[in-house]
Amino acid sequence: MDVQSTGSAAGSGTTTTGPDRTTARAPLDARDAAAARALAILGLAGLAGAAILIGVPHLLPQTAGISEIRQTISEYALTDVAWMFNAAVIATAAASGAVLFALLLTRQATWRSIDLVFGGLWVAGLLVIVAFPKHNWAVGPSADGQIHRIASAVAFLSLPLAVMLLTRRARAAGAAGGRSARVAFWLGAGSLAWFSPLIVAMILAPSTGTPWFRAIPLGLIERGMVITEVAAIVALALWSLAATRSRVPAVNPPAAPERRSAMSTDRIPAARGPRRPAG
Repeated sequence: MDVQSTGSAAGSGTTTTGPDRTTARAPLDARDAAAARALAILGLAGLAGAAILIGVPHLLPQTAGISEIRQTISEYALTDVAWMFNAAVIATAAASGAVLFALLLTRQATWRSIDLVFGGLWVAGLLVIVAFPKHNWAVGPSADGQIHRIASAVAFLSLPLAVMLLTRRARAAGAAGGRSARVAFWLGAGSLAWFSPLIVAMILAPSTGTPWFRAIPLGLIERGMVITEVAAIVALALWSLAATRSRVPAVNPPAAPERRSAMSTDRIPAARGPRRPAG
């Protein structure tokens, strides 16, 4: 007897993933969808505000001496406009937290998952960057500056890993917000790619005698990394919004495969009585 798919008989809220396999997708609760939508929009607004705050110091005359090519963005924290830098970093951390929580509400992320751990490290790293300013080389290195450097490395490495892990299963064309998930994934990969010049410079430093931070345009690389990582968070927010519009979670664990024959769906065979002896 031929085996038939039950996908055609599936009710609303289910999607067929194969000839004999269905994956249940329970619609999102209306309140969760509304809250996730609000958080995602709040995250996008926060990132826009952070971009303005971090961009203005690049244009002010009192900070014109800071090189965008050689000096990092944290250099602005040592100037009179330090509040702009700190506010921008805090806004980025808050916006990132809002987007991650939106992903939880839309079931695109789960509690205690490794991707959410990396996302939390990104947010925590940003807050530590604000609490501990970078080295002020006019007076020499400091313990605060060393903590700042470690927190920066943790934050900038954690976010790409979080983004790539969150979106690795959601890049299928049929998934809600699949395009945003694909964009976010490759932006995460691009964020990691920014580290390659730093690694090469560190490896070559003993043989060249040039400190790694002088061998590369550190400020330009950091700015490119920041732009790429913020763009990845924007893509995550758009991915979450897509899930709220469809009211169906973009990522769900597959249900157990179910197979039914045509006979089992049409009728139940009658029980046979005891066989009589011939003759």
